[in-house]
Parts: sequence; C-alpha cells; structure tokens
Amino acid sequence: MTTFDQELDVYLRARFTLIILVTAEEERALQTVKAVCERSRRPCLTWDVADGFQALTGVSGSLPSARDAKTALEYVDKAEGETVFVLKDFHECWGNFELKRKLRSVAQRLKFTKKSILITSPKRKVPDELKDEGVVMELLSPNASELGAVLNRLTQTPGVKVNLTKLGREKLVQAALGLTAAQAHRVFAKAIVSDGVLDDRDIDLVTQEKKQIISESKALEFYSVTESPNDVGGLGVLKEWLRLREKAFTQEARDYGLPSPKGIALIGIPGTGKSLTAKMIGGLWRIPLLRLDVGALFGGLVGESEENTRRALRLAETVAPCIVWIDEMEKALAQGGLDGGTSTRVFGTILTWMAEKSAPCFVVATANDISRLPPELLRKGRFDEVFFLDLPTQMERTEIFTVHLAKRRRLPQDFDLERLAQESEGYVGSEIEQAIFDAMYVGYNDQRREFTTDDISAALKRQVPLSVSQRETVGALRNWLREGRAQSASFQEIREAEEQFVRLQLGSQ
Repeated sequence: MTTFDQELDVYLRARFTLIILVTAEEERALQTVKAVCERSRRPCLTWDVADGFQALTGVSGSLPSARDAKTALEYVDKAEGETVFVLKDFHECWGNFELKRKLRSVAQRLKFTKKSILITSPKRKVPDELKDEGVVMELLSPNASELGAVLNRLTQTPGVKVNLTKLGREKLVQAALGLTAAQAHRVFAKAIVSDGVLDDRDIDLVTQEKKQIISESKALEFYSVTESPNDVGGLGVLKEWLRLREKAFTQEARDYGLPSPKGIALIGIPGTGKSLTAKMIGGLWRIPLLRLDVGALFGGLVGESEENTRRALRLAETVAPCIVWIDEMEKALAQGGLDGGTSTRVFGTILTWMAEKSAPCFVVATANDISRLPPELLRKGRFDEVFFLDLPTQMERTEIFTVHLAKRRRLPQDFDLERLAQESEGYVGSEIEQAIFDAMYVGYNDQRREFTTDDISAALKRQVPLSVSQRETVGALRNWLREGRAQSASFQEIREAEEQFVRLQLGSQ
C-alpha cells in the first residue's frame, strides 16, 4: 500500500465527508480508490453526467438513475449505509451557485453518516465556500515502482518479445519518470512495435518521447545537452566548483552524508556564457536539463498561473535528479506590474519551492540586471553560491578563441591567439564568437579562401563591444562584484595579475 493509499484510507475511516482528489490521471485515480475500498470492503459508486451512477466495487441492488448533478447529490444525501461516492468532472459545477450550495449542504449532513464524497479534478482550484468542508489530496505522477508495474503488465502480454538486461530495465523505467501511467504505457508500447522487441536500445526512444511530452506542458522545455566544460572558455573557478559536485546526486554521496546541491545563480554581463554554462552543467553531470519558461506559467484565469507553476515544479521533481534552468529571471520574476499581484504570487511559489524542495533538483538561475531582482532571491539557502561572470581576462579570451575556432573545424595554432586576445580586451564571449563569424564571411566571399588572424582582427575593430556601448551598466555590475556580493567565476589570481600588469603599463607611460 502506497503512502497515498494509506492517507486516503485514513480519511475515509475518519469519515471525511468531502475529499477533492487533484489529478489528470482519472483512470489511475479510480484504480487507486477501488483498491482502497476493496481492502476495507466499502461499497463505491461513481457518477458522471454521461453514464450516471456506475458500480466501482461490489454494490448490492439496482443502480440509481441520475442524469444531472443536482439529482445525483440528492441521491447521495438520501442513500443508506457506508458508501463512497466518486463524482467525476464535478469541478465543472464550481461556477453554478445552486450546485455549490447543494454540495456544501450535503457534505455538512454527511458528517453524521458513514458516507463520503470524493471529487476527481485536474485542477487544484477549490471554491472558497467549500474549502472548510473538504480536504484536497493530490495524486502525484507514478514513481519508479509504479512505472515498473506498467512495464511488467505490458511485457506479460502474449507475443511481446523482451530482451532487457536488469540494468537496461532500470534505465528504461528511469527514462519514463515524469510521465503519467497512460503516457508511459503508450511510450513502452511504441518502443515494442517500432522494432518488434523491447531491449536496451529503446531507452533513447523513451527519452525522446518524454522530451516531446514534457514540452507539451509549455512551461518546461527538455534540453538535449551536448556541451562539456571544453566548450566553455574560461570560468575556471565555476568549473572547479561544478567538478567537485559532479557525483553529488549519487547514492554513494547520500551514504557519505552529503546533501544534494540546491543550485547556483549566475549574474553578470550579457554574452559572458551564462546560458551556455547551464547547458554545460547538464552535460558534465549527465542529468536532464529542464528550462523553466516562467512566461508560459501565466494564465488568464484567477489562480491558473499559480496552479501552472506548482504543476511544472512537481513535474521537475518527478524527473529528478535534474537541472532546472531559469533563464533571465529578472525579466520573469521582477516585482511590480499591473497584474493584480499574480507575478508576486508566482515568484513566491518558486522561492518557497527553492528553499523547501527535497527532491534533487539543481536550480541554475541566470540574470543580467541585478537591480531588478528582489533581495530575498539571492540569500543563502536558496542557492549554494552566487557567481559573477565578468568580462573575460586575456587568458580566458585566448581560451574562448580556441574553443570557437575548434568548433568551426579550424586549428587554433594556425592563428595568432595572443594578438587576438590582446585586441579583444573588453569583449565578451558572444562578441568574440561573432567576430569569428564575420571573418569567415569575409573569407568565404573572397573566393572561399581560409580566413586569417587579420580578418578576425578587422572584425573586432568594426564591433562596438558592450563594455563601451553600455559602459555605465557594465561598470555598475562590476562594482556589485567588488562589493563582495558574489564570487567571481574566474580565477582571482589571474585577474589580479592582469590588473597589476595594466597598472604597471600605465605607470611607465
């Protein structure tokens, strides 16, 4: 018996008269209710507007006739004995004042009986008039054990060929975490019919299907991560911090007593590699990367935005261990606005989850404008560390040129990297990458010759870097670092040595 089954059984034995079961998986919810009622030998009837009353467990006698919600409630009110009544889709009646009043009155009278009303609903929103009468339960997505049972039932079907290793079966179930039982059944079935056999090769197929299903949630986007630390130039301190926590989500780390890392905030100048770093972490730790689109959380109905937020965060916990990436959070979570406080409530929901989550979800939050971030966001407890991504040092610029030239299938040693690193002082990584693109266009249009150091140098001179065009903004961000509010993502001794060298050069002029 699961924890949910035990809790439902306790509510029924305690004679809770109104239970609202929040789930999008009606079939699985009914199976759960049926199992609980059968164990305790409670009669159970379901009702919906299409089929009226139907027996879910053993019920003696003929079934009552009720084609509308009011008649159904009147029968529940008058029925004798100990019975659980499951009203399906009854949340559609929340807008009908007469039915809300009727349900409230019936629930109050059932306190002196052995009857209970259980309403299944995909939405958590409950009318204020009913909040004091009932209790809200939530049927979470199936865990690995439940998904394993779905897989077992499918593989026991006559004619199904299975060639799974023990480890392969475990990974196949892990790949399906985050799906509903019905979605998992469809994905497993597709894996079987695609090549006639279920084996270890189908793990990738299940993962691809899950990406598509998770993307349909709109607020979460499943990223395929291929980046590694070698694809990110510089940021030595940050890379070392991440490497120390590479095995933090293993059982071995739990046995040692290490807690799961909470997350990091990446603050800094646009174009310094914050988003690339989020992708790199997924590749380094080899765990799923989910991008939370906060803008997609907002809905037009009252309470819809908060419900969307809770649903997205629950889905992330189901997929855990994972990385939850909140990009440019100052745009999505900035306080203020004329939305009736919706932004503030969504922001509060995310903040509370970040502080209290027990699932191993590592949050990577990026921001360019710290002035628009509320102070409580960056306090310890929500993030393990706040990193500042500054203008790259000369050594880091050399690394960045090396990375981007290698990505374009060019040998870095064929270029004067030291010269380019000196000429690109004040440029961020994205500007360096663009200079290489511009040089490649020049070479391509000049009889497709190979582009050279001179081409890149000329492209750099044509650009106006952010450190010049937005001097005041960049200066304010760098002052924020100097005030000790964050840790530099670059090795401090390298930065100090370069700054000292510049001071000496200026002093000798």
